Amino acid sequence: MLFRSIMHEFQSWKERNHHPLIVRGLRQTGKTYAVRRFAEENYKHVVYIDLRSQHNLHSTFSGDFNVDMMVMSITAALPDAVFKPGETILILDEIQDCPNARSSLKYWDMDGRYDVVATGSFLGVKGFRQVYKRGIPVGYEEQITMYPLTFMEFLINLGVKEDVISYLKKSIKEKTPIQQSIHESVMRYYLQYLIVGGMPEAVKLFLETHDLNVVRRIQNQILGSIRDDFGRYVDEEGNDKINEVLKLRAEACLLSLPAQLSKEYKKFQYSLVNAKGHSPEKADGLKYLEDVGLVYRAYNVREISSPLEAQKKDNEFKVYMADTGLLISMLEHGISSVILEGNISSYKGAVAENMVAAAFASADTLLYYYHAPSGSPELDFIYSDNGEPVIIECKSTNNRATSMKYVLRHPNKYGKHRAIKIAAANVGHTGEYLTVPLYAASMLPSQAHEHIIKVEDADKLNSML
Repeated sequence: MLFRSIMHEFQSWKERNHHPLIVRGLRQTGKTYAVRRFAEENYKHVVYIDLRSQHNLHSTFSGDFNVDMMVMSITAALPDAVFKPGETILILDEIQDCPNARSSLKYWDMDGRYDVVATGSFLGVKGFRQVYKRGIPVGYEEQITMYPLTFMEFLINLGVKEDVISYLKKSIKEKTPIQQSIHESVMRYYLQYLIVGGMPEAVKLFLETHDLNVVRRIQNQILGSIRDDFGRYVDEEGNDKINEVLKLRAEACLLSLPAQLSKEYKKFQYSLVNAKGHSPEKADGLKYLEDVGLVYRAYNVREISSPLEAQKKDNEFKVYMADTGLLISMLEHGISSVILEGNISSYKGAVAENMVAAAFASADTLLYYYHAPSGSPELDFIYSDNGEPVIIECKSTNNRATSMKYVLRHPNKYGKHRAIKIAAANVGHTGEYLTVPLYAASMLPSQAHEHIIKVEDADKLNSML
């Protein structure tokens, strides 16, 4: 039984006034398992419906959205289902397969007798399903994205004590060096995490066997299972279909990532995507990977100023995998042993850089970077902290942060900014910038925030779909 920090957020959701909750995210990140475990530990009665496989229950949501009528329909189909006010939670798994079930959330919310949690792996995927003919429950649902295990979750599942993790966070927050023996131990765990990644099944097998060959096999199976669903959509009759052209483009974009990230300048280039079509057609495949949660983008900015979103160059970006373990499983076999020896500078630092990107993404933090037209200076990442840009240089070793220093020493041209060097080093502070270990990317205090989104704005919601 893996520890997942999202359980704390589920608990917080339950204990306050709340709307139905949608848990979204990449397939096989453990959404269904986490929701069912939470439900079984916190409710007397759990009613579970898999809307992908139980098509017979779709008709439950095709009539009037009268809660009593929907309860009657569900209990007729599921003899063991029990609905008692305040004691029952309804789980609607793979809710994207039944648009009317999504529309019904408003009425479960207004009724208020039963809690409702839904999961969705394809929410937000363009063209996945028919239009919501009966509306989206704006203002009547909340959303949270579930990601692969973070390094902190990995440490806890390894058995690292909470007081050690609290000590690490305190040291980073107070900018004080971590005791060397602890730092070295955590760095060894970090090298393991780079290879294993955070997909729950891979982590579980690693904890049971510590056999990296077994881990790699399960990673390939996970990636294969995700690829099997590429291009999937649901037609007007609710039947599963595959858009073969989109599937091929998505696969080609995915398979190009090792080459994309091994370049000196890691800008994504459609010319490296081995698929028919011009860049706009190939872009559909990349957008699909992004929509299903398998990759994230970081955009180049014209200048380092707020708001960063207004400065981004839409056609110039880097692409990172959501799970670094899955990325490494796409590389040659020898890379794992090289990483375990402490050499993570392979692929021009792409492995460490991908891990940092994934850590920020799992904190729902939008990422940008700065690559000057001349090629120098180049800042690996920029993110916004309370509206102010924070510049980052990522080093797989402890090399000098040359570009960051240059930017800091020319404030008239680039502005004054808080700066962080993320490297294979202990915590340190030069006066110009803060240095933190590579494993600390997910511990930066500025990333701590509430992950559950209360969806009140129709425009905001529609932009997610």
